[in-house]
Amino acid sequence: MGRVLLLLLFSTPVWSLINGINVEQDFSWQLTRVPRIVKGKTLSLESPKFEASAKLELRGVCGIECQQRLPGPHLSDLNELLSYETVFENGTRTLTEVNVLGAELDPVANATTKVLSRRKRQVYGTDSRFSISDTRFLTNFPFNTAVKISTGCSGILISPKHVLTAAHCVHDGNDYIKGSKKLRVGLLRLKSRGSGKKRRGARRSKREELDLKAYHTDARQLKRGVRSRAGRRQKASGLGEKKSERKPSFQWTRVKSTQIPKGWLRDVTGDVAVDYDYAVLELKRPHKKKYMDLGISPNSKTMPGSMIHFSGFDADRSGQLVYRFCSVSDESRDLFYQHCDAESGSTGSGIYLRLKEGDKKKWKRKIIAIYSGHQWVDVNGQQQDYNVAVRITPLKYAQICLWIHGTDENCAQG
Repeated sequence: MGRVLLLLLFSTPVWSLINGINVEQDFSWQLTRVPRIVKGKTLSLESPKFEASAKLELRGVCGIECQQRLPGPHLSDLNELLSYETVFENGTRTLTEVNVLGAELDPVANATTKVLSRRKRQVYGTDSRFSISDTRFLTNFPFNTAVKISTGCSGILISPKHVLTAAHCVHDGNDYIKGSKKLRVGLLRLKSRGSGKKRRGARRSKREELDLKAYHTDARQLKRGVRSRAGRRQKASGLGEKKSERKPSFQWTRVKSTQIPKGWLRDVTGDVAVDYDYAVLELKRPHKKKYMDLGISPNSKTMPGSMIHFSGFDADRSGQLVYRFCSVSDESRDLFYQHCDAESGSTGSGIYLRLKEGDKKKWKRKIIAIYSGHQWVDVNGQQQDYNVAVRITPLKYAQICLWIHGTDENCAQG
């Protein structure tokens, strides 16, 4: 049943009822002119200490009320916030200054339409997540684009050598976190039933042994029908429970460099600014998997059912790829506020949509946001919790595109 449901979601056009007649709605990707972000001076900085502790739940961030008080951006502010740090595999670090050209500055404050109140939860009510167990889906697009970050987060492939994730997966606003100096990205692969046997002279890394052990533990629990989350029903195998002779494991690839916007740094913003909670990792060697293109985040009202989708490696389902979808509850200029069921570990996942591409009438998925995680924000003077995603605006599209290509020449339209 779960497999049928998701196949329908992935392949069926969106219909609405108008005057008692089913009418297909035309949801298409709209070409948007993107500002230019031009690289300026690159300065050498001291090597980071790599002493920060990873925090999968952010506190004290600029939330809904705070955003309503924010003034519209000025060009000088954008040049500062969109300058970026690059930290390399050998521990060296640089700062690249940028100039923003052709940006349409919106004087309207960053505001939301309504305020919602929720209790502290990352899974809201019945757990609606699907663990992807059928290998026919697991290694095919779009699920094959999801990756695991060695610091405990998720990410998504956006080029043959680049991964998009959340900034706080590698940096806490003051320093790079422990383990990010030797950062690794895990790509899902399948092993045949006999490939688990150790070849003569071959050695598994400690990380591979832990991943394999975690997978077998979860498989035994699923076989016994064990369900967690205090008796709430989980859709633990929503994309098929078919047994396969091939088992998933991670192929770990080293990260060559990491780039984060200066807007994420506390010494620039005075606090953690969730609007800039994104980072791009460049892999040391290219992968051979299909990746997902970037897209500019539309208004949620123009999305089919206001629905978003993402897949990641939730910590409570170790070794499993977990997929979910839900409607956007609220939005600001830079953030989606939603209640997609998600646990720590899925932070950094790429949120995507499936829309028609121009006159081609072909459906195409694109990344339109980065899942930042479960966060506490100020609402009417009280701390409330949301699951928050950072929208890819035209400016962020231009910056991420610059990081991928090294130049703005291929970043004119999103």
